[in-house]
Order: sequence, then C-alpha cells, then structure tokens
Amino acid sequence: MRSLLALALATAILCCAGLAAAQPVGQFPFALTREGQMLGAVEGEVASFKGLAYAAPPVGPLRWRPPQATAESSDMRTAYDFGSSCLQPSLQDTSEDCLTLNVFRPFGVDGPLPVMVFIHGGAFVSGTANDPLFDGAKLAQAGLIVVSVNYRLGALGWLSHPALSEGGSGNFGLMDQIAALHWVHDNIAAFGGDPANVTLFGSGAGATSIALLMLCREARDLFQKAILQSVPGRARLRSQQETETLGSQFVTALGQDGNRTDPRAIEPDRLLAAEKRLLAKSARYAPTADGVLAAEDIAAGFAAGHEGRIPLIIGSNDDETRFDSERDVKDELASSGTGIDELRKLYPDVAKPSDLAARFYTDKVYSEPVRLLSRLHAASGAPTFRYRFAYVPEARRGNPEEGHGRELQFIFGVEGLPGAGIFTRRDREVASRLRAYWINFARSGDPNGPDLPHWDAAAKDDRLLLITNDHITSGDDAWSERLDRLVR
Repeated sequence: MRSLLALALATAILCCAGLAAAQPVGQFPFALTREGQMLGAVEGEVASFKGLAYAAPPVGPLRWRPPQATAESSDMRTAYDFGSSCLQPSLQDTSEDCLTLNVFRPFGVDGPLPVMVFIHGGAFVSGTANDPLFDGAKLAQAGLIVVSVNYRLGALGWLSHPALSEGGSGNFGLMDQIAALHWVHDNIAAFGGDPANVTLFGSGAGATSIALLMLCREARDLFQKAILQSVPGRARLRSQQETETLGSQFVTALGQDGNRTDPRAIEPDRLLAAEKRLLAKSARYAPTADGVLAAEDIAAGFAAGHEGRIPLIIGSNDDETRFDSERDVKDELASSGTGIDELRKLYPDVAKPSDLAARFYTDKVYSEPVRLLSRLHAASGAPTFRYRFAYVPEARRGNPEEGHGRELQFIFGVEGLPGAGIFTRRDREVASRLRAYWINFARSGDPNGPDLPHWDAAAKDDRLLLITNDHITSGDDAWSERLDRLVR
C-alpha cells in the first residue's frame, strides 16, 4: 500500500509540474536516472535509494562475463528495499542477480554534494553492502552522498577458465566496481552529488580493491580521493596461471566436463557447494594480475609511481587479528622465519604465544605494508595522511575481539545491531571525531577541521594520527624501529 500511495502521489505531481531530477516529490525523494524514475524513502533527515541496478543481472549467458549496461527506461519504481547480496557460502538468501548499489543523501539539501563510495570487505568471498553496519545515514546527515556497492564474490567474481571467461582475466569483481563507478559518474548528479568530487573508502578486501583501482587506468578518472583502511599492501596478486589452475579445479569440483557442459547452465546451489569444497582446501579467490585491470602488485605499482596522485588516507588497526587455534599459532610463528626468542625481542611486552603470533601477523600483513604505501605515495607529492586505530569500545575492553574492521562502526556510527554494540558517551565522542576526519577529507582532501586534533601529513618522519583509548594525537610512529627490523 505504501508503494502504491507513493507512486500515485509522485505521478500526480509529475503530471502537473513536469519531471525534476534530484528533488523531493511530496514527502518522497525522487531521482531520474538512465534506468528509470526512482522513488526513495525518508527516515529522519536522510533519504535513501536502495537496490539500484548499476549493471544487468550477470546470470545465464552473462555469468563470468564483464558487466553489461542496464536497459534505459522511463518507468517509475520504488527504491525502498535492498537488492540481493551476491552469492556466497556464508550468507542465506543471496543471488547472482546482485549488481546493485545503495544511495544515502541528506533530504531537502541542494547539491552538488561530495560523494563517498564504500566498497565492502570480506576476503573477496563474503560480505555485502546491505549490512546494517554500513548504513550511510550518519555520514549523509553531514551533507554528503554515500554510495555502497555490491560486487561479485568468490568463484563468480574472481575465476578464470577457458570454458568460463573465454580467455579473459577473471577479475569480474573489479569490473563490477568499475561499472558501479561509471554509474556514479553518470547518475549521481540526479541525487544531488558532485561526480567530480568522489572519494572511495573501504577496509580489507575493499581497501585492496581501491588500491588496485588507483593503479588502473580505466578507473583513475572516476574518483578524486581514496581512503585505504587495513590494506595488506604487500600481498601478491595471483598469476593468470594460478587463477586458471583454480578454475580447472572448480570445474572439476562441479562434477562436470567443462568442455561438454556449459558451467553457465549449472544451478547456483551447485556452484556454492563446489566453492565451499575448494575453500575448505585453502583455495583463494582474489584479483589476478591480468596485465589489463591489475597489471602489477600494489606495492610494486606504488613504488613505480603508477598510482593516481590523489589525496589519500591510509591506516590500520593495532590488533588486526586473534589466534585461537594452537595449530594456527604454530604456523604463524613458523612463518616468521625466525625463532620465538627473536620474536620476543621484537615484542617484549607480549607473553602468550597466541598474542605473539597475532602481533607479528598484524605488523607483517598490515602495519608495515601500510607504512610502505604511505611513504611511497607521500613521495609522489600527493597529500597523504596515515593513521593507526587502537581504540577499543569501553564495554569490550575486558575481552576485546580482533581489531580488523573495528573502526567501521565508528565511521558509520551505527549502534545496537549484531556486530555493533551500544556506545558509551566516550565512544561516541571518538566516533564523532573519526567520522569528522573522514567527512572533511571527502569534502576537501584534507581531514583537518575546527575542534579536531591536528592531523599531520605523513610526508616527513613517519608521522601518523594515533587514535587510542586515552587520546587522539599526531606523533612519530613509536613502532618504526620494530617495523624496520621486520623488513631487513
């Protein structure tokens, strides 16, 4: 009934007043896009448009192919509900028909407004832009447009095989992200956004994606600033041969002869079952060095100065992981290439082997590579701001969880949901300041602003912003000597 009333109201107003993009229709926000006339919902001071298709459903003959443009339309449709999350073993009610995005904007505020595009993490095999944790309302209230993007995951997003990708790269998830950025460039003005002031931000796999987009010529002109949160900057891209080997294993796991049976005709449930079997055997679905969209490893590309020289925030958390399994602890300590006594010299304040392994992993995968990318990007002359997030919500300090992604709740400001507890007054103060840095950066390329501790640029002396339980302040990196020893 709500949708019918909204459509009737909007139709009546449009018939009388003509079509108007990016303005309210009665009590309902309205936007005209290439794909049709979109009617959003309003809650408080924020309008939302959910489940907007930025590409055709990648199903049937479009499975394992680059995203295709949606059909033009003049139809009116409601955009009240999220689209489906992309197919993945870890979530229920997912679908291949998932190439959608969500737009949050301040209601009744004229543009053009800065745009923040969020790319979710999840190790390239899980996650969704529809997670309530990523509600863009708090950011939008500050006068921004926030866009969150779904993209293909796992075998459907990152697989290459002659029977699947027809000799292509297999980087379908990256292609989806580029298609979404083209949609933003072409349509965001209809929502009050400025297509010439777009900031990408994301954590983990999302940050890796953004770093690759900074190195990708096809994407470089589609955004003007970037925020890399917990990016594993020294991670090696898979080679084309490795990807094709995994593709052959996937086709075998389907129980089909890829030369006689088109994998595009196989039911999604069987695809998921095959993916789960390979993931259990340590298969890794991730971007491939295809020589086109991803031509080189991130660290090598930044060292060569191939990334776009745009303003950058980059950082990580001081406790990115936890190790509960004794086997995992032993494997991680063994991977250090040095004895446990030497590691204890690096971390003299750590007693338990599990904590020692976690600290080493955090530094090896995140802290040191983040510092490297920060140094390289700052050397290019681009504004660069580095941070380390060490704040733990007050209610969790007795038994803190791993820190990977912890700062996301502070940036989005969501509370009282699974994975996002209730904040104390102090927690909210920290969240407000962190969010203000992100908002200022999206507006101007500089995170600093009134009533905020000054954030020094990272151009000299490994300066960074430290966000701890006690304070937020710029300073020299106290971990520099330890990180230096890790790369000797």
